[in-house]
Amino acid sequence: MASTRRMRAFKRWMKCQSIEYSDALDLVIQQEDLQIWVKALCDLHDGDLIATIPKHSCLTVKSSAACPLIQDFCLEGYMALSVALMYEKSLGQRSPWFGYLQLLPDCNPEVPLLWSIDEIDQLLLGTELHKVSFHLFVEILRVYLNLILIRNPFVHLKSLIDPSCHSDSSPQFLITWYMYRQTVKEDKALVYKDWKACIVPFVESAPIKLDPNDFGVEQYFAAKSLISSRSFQIDEHYGFGMVPLADLFNHKTDAEDVHFTSVSSHSESDDDTDENMENQVDNDLDGDLLRQNESDIASPKRSFSADGACSPTTEILEMILVRDVKAGAEVFNTYGSMGNAALLHRYGFTEPDNPYDIVNIDLELVLQWSSSQFSSRYTRSRLSLWRRLYHPELSSLQTEYFEISYDGEPEVELLKLIFIMLLPEKTYNEFYLAVSTAQNSDKSITVISNKERIILGEVSEWNKKVLLTEGVRGALLSLADSREICYGLRSMEEDVEALEKCPVREKKLHHSLVLRISERRILEKLRTYASAKK
Repeated sequence: MASTRRMRAFKRWMKCQSIEYSDALDLVIQQEDLQIWVKALCDLHDGDLIATIPKHSCLTVKSSAACPLIQDFCLEGYMALSVALMYEKSLGQRSPWFGYLQLLPDCNPEVPLLWSIDEIDQLLLGTELHKVSFHLFVEILRVYLNLILIRNPFVHLKSLIDPSCHSDSSPQFLITWYMYRQTVKEDKALVYKDWKACIVPFVESAPIKLDPNDFGVEQYFAAKSLISSRSFQIDEHYGFGMVPLADLFNHKTDAEDVHFTSVSSHSESDDDTDENMENQVDNDLDGDLLRQNESDIASPKRSFSADGACSPTTEILEMILVRDVKAGAEVFNTYGSMGNAALLHRYGFTEPDNPYDIVNIDLELVLQWSSSQFSSRYTRSRLSLWRRLYHPELSSLQTEYFEISYDGEPEVELLKLIFIMLLPEKTYNEFYLAVSTAQNSDKSITVISNKERIILGEVSEWNKKVLLTEGVRGALLSLADSREICYGLRSMEEDVEALEKCPVREKKLHHSLVLRISERRILEKLRTYASAKK
């Protein structure tokens, strides 16, 4: 089959590049989706050296033939590596990396950067990758109810917030709301601007003839998706780039089997770059082609060269096991400790029950809640004092948000802000005077709340529950409900049911549902946190 032929060609290419890996590893291709995973053919042990990869075999800006062109045009970072990748792909079989590139997909379609606008709106609605301005939403809701529902009480509310119900006859201000999106849409716009402002002039001004079709906007987006999901930080000289073989190991949060290290003759000790290995796409773990007889395979030793000793090298990358792996199990790497929003955004997949998931409560949402309880002047005054104490360096309301952890606990700064918002006027005035006298320090200022003496400067993540007054708890419940609105009318139970029925091949739908459900469960935990007795 074509995929098997490509794998054989890749293995021949690795041999020519002096990339070595243990005979106890099997590179498995799943025919149903052509995804690749690494399988242990026998028991592997902590400390085993399972692969060595010369740095010169990595596709980087420094190693690419396009390096002089890229440097002359002053391209840097991801843009420079994208050009290097597009250039090498344009060479076809003339590229030194052809044997590697022919194994890779043309792009990573699961990365939201490559999703259509409709897919982003429908699949990511309300998530951290697709948030709306809550203030704008509330204002549009108010206008809509006043102007539309009064005249036509039978209009279904779903037509207000579900993009699938949108029609050409909808009010212009609803169209504006639908277009007010962040994160993924902004990414798409910025990538396009980069291509138009930098890549097009680069091709036109290059001293050698470059085919514009090889550097088109689709090719640039495709290159960005591959680099986002497959690039590694190598070292200071090479920077980051594509690392053959290493990018075939899938990710597992906090349970990686391999440790990726950079070894150089210029250093007396190994340069550990494991924490920077963030590069994979999601692969299903079922399927086993290229089967071998496990009884004929010995456990790998510390070295696996022909003479039983590692060949001398000046600059290589080593992959070393950090835990035992049973025969038949997948061998995992890790791309870092990150939640599902970050995993989907960069790598195109999610993990169920990811302990690094979070939900953000924007400051704008908090101000909207406060303005619904108090006057705008009241809200501004107390926000100003909170900023003065804790965030004097921030000047824009649009830059702040508060994280709600996987366990549903809000960060202490959110509790302090709500606590200050709810202080009785007399207590607040005393607190304000004390802060002014103490020259912006709250370390020794006592606040009397519900007959309890609280020193805000001594409140941390460890003892923040002292701020959980009845009013603060009620505010957290309101904020959770307000954040929930962003997900539209479909309930979390409906999301769970949709995930259970989701076909395996529908990866975009699957991972977007995992993200939605994980975030909404955090909001449920926030409600539980706020409702628990002190």
